[in-house]
Amino acid sequence: MDTINSLFLFSGFLIALSIVASRVSSRIGVPLLVLFLGLGMMAGEEGVLGIEFDDYSLAYLIGHLALAMILLDGGLRTRLKTFRVGLKPALSLATLGVFVTSGLVGLLATWIFNLSLVEGLLVGAIVGSTDAAAVFSMLSGQGVTLNERVGATLEIESGTNDPMAIFLTITLAEVLVNGASGVGHTLITFVSQFGLGLLFGVGGGWLAAKLLRWLDLASGLYSLLALASGFFIFGLTSATGGSGFLAIYLAGLMIGNQPGRHLTHILPVHDGLAWLSQIGLFLVLGLLVTPSEMIDYAVPGAVLALGLIFVARPLAVLVSLKPFFSFRWRELGFISWVGLRGAVPIVLAIFPVIAGVENATLYFNVAFFVVLMSLLMQGASLARVARWMRVEVPAGTTPNRRGALGVLPENDYEMFVYKVENEALENVSIRLLRFPSGALISGLFRKHTMLHAKGSTRLKLGDVICVIGRSEDLPALNRLFNGDATLKRERAFFGTFTLDGEAVMGDVADAYGLTLSAGEQNMTLGEFVSLRVGGHPVVGDDVDWHGFHWVVSSVEGNRVTKVGLRLYH
Repeated sequence: MDTINSLFLFSGFLIALSIVASRVSSRIGVPLLVLFLGLGMMAGEEGVLGIEFDDYSLAYLIGHLALAMILLDGGLRTRLKTFRVGLKPALSLATLGVFVTSGLVGLLATWIFNLSLVEGLLVGAIVGSTDAAAVFSMLSGQGVTLNERVGATLEIESGTNDPMAIFLTITLAEVLVNGASGVGHTLITFVSQFGLGLLFGVGGGWLAAKLLRWLDLASGLYSLLALASGFFIFGLTSATGGSGFLAIYLAGLMIGNQPGRHLTHILPVHDGLAWLSQIGLFLVLGLLVTPSEMIDYAVPGAVLALGLIFVARPLAVLVSLKPFFSFRWRELGFISWVGLRGAVPIVLAIFPVIAGVENATLYFNVAFFVVLMSLLMQGASLARVARWMRVEVPAGTTPNRRGALGVLPENDYEMFVYKVENEALENVSIRLLRFPSGALISGLFRKHTMLHAKGSTRLKLGDVICVIGRSEDLPALNRLFNGDATLKRERAFFGTFTLDGEAVMGDVADAYGLTLSAGEQNMTLGEFVSLRVGGHPVVGDDVDWHGFHWVVSSVEGNRVTKVGLRLYH
């Protein structure tokens, strides 16, 4: 069989097998990315298929393309509103946190592997950053809904911390190959990496977003133009000495937050491209590994991974967040545990091989082992730790399906599809439903038959309703169609009683027999709770006060609008 046919045969088979295996992942509790790595190793030279692959340069190129695609998709799906509570702590983790983690792991690697200080620090730099692919995949794959403060911090950190790790890796590798550079040269490189990445990412992304919104294209071309714009910005930034990874994430952020019909065509395609990138990247990295060589690194690699997970990452989180931000200890604990390592360390570990660093295979094998342990230990326990640390909030009702109608260039109408699961809606006439102003029912299906819905039509459990409305109508629609199971989870979390955030604390104290200090009498309940949580309140924040849990259940900006009242249990 010739090379081209073999390429199609094996690549198609492995990608299809990986997609099918994704259905098995959730059932057996093994993180999906581990399965991709495992399939790549099984197909490798010591595996079932016996594919010989040792082209580090090609793997490095594939790694860059895949990571760029993953970061672009991550930026497209990050909402700017998450920056309200997550930007500053995430940037602290992405810079100071990576620096501290790399330093501590580097010192440990120096001792474990009997390396020079620079060689040890290079190991630390390679495994120093969390991985966007791993974090995004694990959080969505396990259905974990985190409170906004923790979720936004992790999401932004994982998309912005790669530049620091890349800068440290390249700098230390050059020191090993060419000798130490001057401090001035190092500072200039650092500033250009982040400065140009920020400039080209925000500026280029803004221009690309305006172009996508302005052009009238065939639906399939919007996603291609967004991808081409992202890759162009990545290449231009890298060619001028900036961080292409930071730039393409920011470009995706700018495109994804520009309202318009183009997003309807871009997001589904890029979701598939990001999955293809993850699958392809981890399969290639799995092919690159020689399992027999890993045995020699098993014990020292495990010690290093445990040191990273239980010492270096927690200390880095503590130093980066606790002195500057109002995170609770359980939130810090969860952020420490979700320092997942993924493809980025393995891709960075290829750089010493290409650069000709002495004993370069050590870096690759150690990085691979650390990533494997991180995914198995941290990734597999993500949901359990979230519940244990009490950083999870109930997932509310959302439409079964939604899609823009493409009628208006911005603030477009959408079709929301709900299934009636709330027993309170059984036998209720449509005219009695409290719909948001401007939203209407466009279709009603019962037992796979479309009915002509009128005001007198009575709903039945299991009915499927198609509603036309705008995105601002979603909170009211979600509350209307809240299922009984969802309502029970929300009441168990937020409490049976809900109070208005504008209620005056003096009145609340009189009603519940509470004691207030002199300065708290005229405060609103929302202001009182915000002050107790340290500002920037998010849904799920709670205050233990006078025998009650006062739980934030609704927030608009930095204003608490609803507070649940839950008894201790």
